[in-house]
Amino acid sequence: MSEFMEFFNTSNPANVSTSVKLLLMLTVLSLAPSILILMTCFTRIIIVLGFVRTSLATQQMPPTQVLIGLAMFMSFFIMAPTFQEVNKQALTPLFEEKITLEEAYEKASIPFKEFMSEHTRQKDLALFLDYAQMDPPKSIQDIPLTALVPAFAISEMKTAFQIGFMIFIPFLVIDMIIASVLMSMGMMMLPPVMISLPFKILLFVLVDGWYLVVKSLLQSF
Repeated sequence: MSEFMEFFNTSNPANVSTSVKLLLMLTVLSLAPSILILMTCFTRIIIVLGFVRTSLATQQMPPTQVLIGLAMFMSFFIMAPTFQEVNKQALTPLFEEKITLEEAYEKASIPFKEFMSEHTRQKDLALFLDYAQMDPPKSIQDIPLTALVPAFAISEMKTAFQIGFMIFIPFLVIDMIIASVLMSMGMMMLPPVMISLPFKILLFVLVDGWYLVVKSLLQSF
């Protein structure tokens, strides 16, 4: 018990440093879901994958857990260079006590700002900057995260919906063809979805749909 109390004794500089590191780690872990969703490519990927499932009309196939897991690992894969830069420029020097916590925050935000600004429409960013009555930033580093993060989020959603629209078109054509054939045969009581579902799955398999969707997402970044 005495050793435990001694660890949290703030009069010891080593203990203070360790406590700050633990506090920083807990803070990052608590914010990890928000960072993953709003500051990485996760939003675009999960929305597009959701559009794929909806256009196929396969209800819960693939399951939501599978789509989220795939979106997470794709996000880690795409964001790997950014995470490595954050670790190199901010986390490692902080843990080695070469920089302060404030400097680590500034250095860690730069790689994320560069990634987000690359995929953020100027129109969306200007919306938040104008609302906050901020001066136009002179460089990427001058863009505040409070404006860049929501601008990046709505830009990602717009891009994801554009991709989703393109995914919907071939499956919509199949539904229209099946519905027209059923109406011409007088089978209006039979739901067209039941007949079109196997054809949509067959088309998706023949064109190797998952490969094309994932390839398109990777190339979009």
